Amino acid sequence: MTTDTLAPPETTLPATAGSSELTGTVRLLRLAARRDRILLPVWVVSLGVLWLASVASIAGLYGSEADRVQYAVTVAPSVIARAFEGPIFGTSLGAILMTETFGMFGVLVAIMSLQAIVRHTRLEEETGRAELVGSAVVGRHAPLTAALLLTFAANLAVGALTVVILLAYDLPVAGSLLAGLLLMGVGWSFAGIAAITAQVSASARGANGLAGSVVGLAYFLRAVGDGLGEVAASGVEVSSAWPSWLSPIGWGQQGRAFAGDRWWVLALFAVLAVATVAVAFALTRHRDVGVGMRPVRPGPAHASAALRSPVGLAWRLQRGSVLGWSVGLVIAAAVFGAIGDEVDAFLETSDELVELFAQLGGSEVLVDLFIVFLMGLLAVAVAAFAVQGVLRLRNEELAGRAEPLLSTAVARTRWMASHLTVVVAGSVGMLLAVGLAAGTAYGLVTGEWGSRFTDWVLAAVVGVAAVWVLAGLVVAAVGLLPRWATAIGWGALGVSLVMGQLGALFELPQWVLNVSPFTHVPAVPAEQLEWLPLLVLLAVAAGLTTIGLVALRRRDLVT
Repeated sequence: MTTDTLAPPETTLPATAGSSELTGTVRLLRLAARRDRILLPVWVVSLGVLWLASVASIAGLYGSEADRVQYAVTVAPSVIARAFEGPIFGTSLGAILMTETFGMFGVLVAIMSLQAIVRHTRLEEETGRAELVGSAVVGRHAPLTAALLLTFAANLAVGALTVVILLAYDLPVAGSLLAGLLLMGVGWSFAGIAAITAQVSASARGANGLAGSVVGLAYFLRAVGDGLGEVAASGVEVSSAWPSWLSPIGWGQQGRAFAGDRWWVLALFAVLAVATVAVAFALTRHRDVGVGMRPVRPGPAHASAALRSPVGLAWRLQRGSVLGWSVGLVIAAAVFGAIGDEVDAFLETSDELVELFAQLGGSEVLVDLFIVFLMGLLAVAVAAFAVQGVLRLRNEELAGRAEPLLSTAVARTRWMASHLTVVVAGSVGMLLAVGLAAGTAYGLVTGEWGSRFTDWVLAAVVGVAAVWVLAGLVVAAVGLLPRWATAIGWGALGVSLVMGQLGALFELPQWVLNVSPFTHVPAVPAEQLEWLPLLVLLAVAAGLTTIGLVALRRRDLVT
């Protein structure tokens, strides 16, 4: 027998002569688009609806030149207004629209982009699917390239929809086009940043956390730069300080759509996007599939006594998230509390803003309405922690770590209850810490420590019922519809934010506002504390949680 007879037929060898590092990108792009055929369109349509509501609301509030001038001369000298909303660049409707909305939309497209990138890169590696796909004829850069192309397309759709909506309200063509491009640039920039964090972190949760921290830092730098800005002699324009130019969100506002149209700012987004993508591609050449550039720290040889129970293990898995969220929320609450004494001077100069805040509660005391609004926003942030904490159950299941745990004497309900214990206790602790931090900061600035301190704390704590409703909804989704749990959880959170905290500002119908559990939380201290709505919310949360626990017992894992 010759050696020739031992060689495999030539037709069985893979045809790799024409392959490259991008081989398979088109097919992976089609696969990613199919997997996100619902999630990304929901993002795009939701942002479009929010644009429509924003433009309609602002056009109704500031329809006359006198109203717009009054708004500009109110916002321009106010440090609070500039930090929260952004710089004002004139009295046109478009300029006011960009001041009021661009910061919020910039954060939303950033979150959409970073989640899409991490979902189709790091999460694929964490679940083992990337290794399976990589065993075929797929180039090294193909998965990341497909994720970037899909995310860029989603941002392009958001930008195009933005332009169409602005043009529909007869805003200038040039300003509308620039506004859409600037928003698209923000999304592309954070897609590139997420591409890097997906290479650095060894887990999807870590990659999302790192990228989310960059988004928070960008918004903070923008707020500081705008707050430290100088008011022009006209009294209706602001020149932002240098920190704004360190933030992609700040770049979007400094593009001055409808107020000078700085087209050259788009080059900053292009440079950042290209640079971050190039760095991400370079990092992929220096790591193996399934691991990150940041090495995972090995644990001790022997587990501590705390890990002998499911609750101890759940706390070990969730403690980083609990501590991270807690620190960020306490800092934000302290800042809000410290500026609470200035809200009267700010709001009393604008009848329209007073009317908007008055829709949040029945009090005529502006500080009461300010407390209701800000504590409501922080409660939504705590709900984001709760959603993330419950979804950790699904992540453990997908990663294959739940199955060996459940093969022991630990029952499924006990496993789920352990994570819920951490989420419930963590949410209560966060809301209490938020109220204490805000009340303390307010007391240090104003010297008021009596009932006003209690108002801050109570306004924060009452939000826990709505937080638990969202957590219960995610529990039910994990049990009944595990494949849709992530989309349901974050989608419900987005709806709750828009309907519960911003819906009144957009003058949406009451039945629409009632969709959010936060709508039913008593507006303390603007209104009297009522226990019935809280008890109903708690009953709903308990019912949803029970449904999830029962459903988890009856289904197979990883379905």
